[in-house]
Amino acid sequence: MIARRWCEAAYSTRLRSALAKGPLPRHVGLIMDGNRRWARQAGFVDASVGHRHGANHLETVLGWCDHVDIAHVTVYVASADNLRKRPGAEVSALLGLIEQILPKALNAPTSPWALRTVGALDLLPAATAAALKECVELTRGRPRQVRLGIGYDPHEEITEAFRALLNERDEEGTSIADVAGALTVEDVGSHLTTSHDPDIDLIIRTSGEQRVSGFFPWQSTRADLHVCDVYWPAFREIDFLRALRTYAARRSAAGR
Repeated sequence: MIARRWCEAAYSTRLRSALAKGPLPRHVGLIMDGNRRWARQAGFVDASVGHRHGANHLETVLGWCDHVDIAHVTVYVASADNLRKRPGAEVSALLGLIEQILPKALNAPTSPWALRTVGALDLLPAATAAALKECVELTRGRPRQVRLGIGYDPHEEITEAFRALLNERDEEGTSIADVAGALTVEDVGSHLTTSHDPDIDLIIRTSGEQRVSGFFPWQSTRADLHVCDVYWPAFREIDFLRALRTYAARRSAAGR
């Protein structure tokens, strides 16, 4: 075990050195998939054990991002559909972990991460929503940003952007025909809740699933997708660095 850890640490050092030569993403998206399957594989009956390990692991991965100077991270915790359709006990356990673990990790004075939430917080229990809102306020102004997708619906996000745009133009007295004739991608994008953030450059999905599952489609249209065949709680630093290496190789080959 000690020899294995030493080898992994040495390999991580080599990978970090190699990354200095290539472009790195400014903004990484994480689809943290496989918590339940990891728990079953490890012999646990209770799926919440996997969610607990996964929630704790996020703090570690944010540390890896900070180490290579990635300043924006978006994580997908639960879609609005997940919150409505998954068993109530499992959802309650997951949200309880988010309420307990994430604010505690980010509120630490040494953390460089500011929290933002994207999604319908009214779908969450009052205590969870309050804990997240408090964390947003306590971490405001920090140099790095972690954006939490929770109760998130990509269709609703884009629909709301169009609704806000149309209401704004209506108040200005602009006709629907004139709005349609002059409409640009930038007009819609500026009305998204993420309008001030850079687009996502790289999406990393664990568990081997070859899907993006509605992961911020407007903001990730030009993103690279890297699928990692390990479950989220078992995601290692060398897996993360390999994803960055693949991204750098693709971008360099494409001249981007």
